[in-house]
Amino acid sequence: MPAYMIVTATIKDRDGFIAGYGAKAADIVAQYGGEYLLRGPGAELLEGDFGDGAGMVISKWPDREAALKFWNSPEYSEAKKLREGMADCQILLIDGPDLIEA
Repeated sequence: MPAYMIVTATIKDRDGFIAGYGAKAADIVAQYGGEYLLRGPGAELLEGDFGDGAGMVISKWPDREAALKFWNSPEYSEAKKLREGMADCQILLIDGPDLIEA
């Protein structure tokens, strides 16, 4: 069963974030078998207290194990340092069925 990683990020320096962390993370996501389904800024908060105006990223993984291998990898541990002080993030991992495109 595929797993989906859902990231909400309030970014303080968007250009720096994308050029440094974003580029590095994208390479590592692909290396560990993930694929991006959505990457975009400007989320509109409809309920709750986190994420208004935030960037959203949804990635699909072959399974939870693959997503956790990425998350716990030495490569990604190093990449995460590139976003320190640049973004406040909320990251969720959930198992789910394949999404059907209309």
